[in-house]
Amino acid sequence: MPIRKIAFALTDGFALMSTAAALEPLRAANQFSDQPRYDVTLLSLDGTSATSSFGSRFETHSFENIELDFDLIFVVAGGNPKSLNQPAFFAWLRRAAHKGIALGGISGGSVILAKAGLLGQHRFTVHWHHYEDFDTLPGTWLLERRLFVIDRDRYTCAGGSAPLDMMHALIARDHGTPFAQRISDWFIQTEIRGADAPQTAPILARYGPLPRAVTAALELMETHIADPLDQDQIARLSGLSTRQLQRQFRDSLGKSLMQEYRHIRLETGKDLLGSTRLPLGEIAELTGFASQAHFSTRFQEAYGIAPSHWRKKTGPESSEPASIRKG
Repeated sequence: MPIRKIAFALTDGFALMSTAAALEPLRAANQFSDQPRYDVTLLSLDGTSATSSFGSRFETHSFENIELDFDLIFVVAGGNPKSLNQPAFFAWLRRAAHKGIALGGISGGSVILAKAGLLGQHRFTVHWHHYEDFDTLPGTWLLERRLFVIDRDRYTCAGGSAPLDMMHALIARDHGTPFAQRISDWFIQTEIRGADAPQTAPILARYGPLPRAVTAALELMETHIADPLDQDQIARLSGLSTRQLQRQFRDSLGKSLMQEYRHIRLETGKDLLGSTRLPLGEIAELTGFASQAHFSTRFQEAYGIAPSHWRKKTGPESSEPASIRKG
């Protein structure tokens, strides 16, 4: 796999702990490989350095004077990201998105992505300290109270130690769960928290004890809702053959791998139906179904009710401005 180029755009006051938790797993991935896996570039708004929450300074490159050839750009922010007003930086982020570069927000970074108009129709999260920022930002937000959210080409996390868990998911997606687990073991990260932590019970509490490969597969499913992996990809990244993983799924859960994957995606769709007014077609897209008709058929099969009828029973009142979803 070619080296992935990742940039971190640091705004002054960026959270030092969050940044280290994001950078160190990438450094370790390079250290444990016979060739580099990640090429990391630090950027800032003034082009020379950025000052962390602790007062330490990181030397950086200017975002304005660097080629937009990254695979992923993270915006890292602390303090008061809502007050940031940098039209040139916002425009640069929009150019990156237009070129197909994935974007991420760490700690308060999601606020900046939102101000740049880059989180519409994407599920995302942010540090809890910044939840209220989205009450006053204009727009429709799919804000979730989760540790991290990976929705297609948007990678967001709550800050603190959450980047360790998000980077585990990213490295597992790129190079497989066994390799990602080696990185986590290096940092004595004895418990890998799933994307839903702590708002919902972890996989162990929901499913009970499971073989490691089955747990790894479920973690991959929960971080690929809108862009589903196929069963061969899941098996390869979990460290087993497709046949072996299918057998372990049936032995552990009594259903096939793809049946459980579809259930996870439908549960996300049901949640969106009950908490937002997004059109059914957009919910189908957000949950990885090929069309609204396909989503509706699968939903009816699973729950015995059409999604439109489910929404009428559980959705927000039509008189309420449901611009924010805090799941």
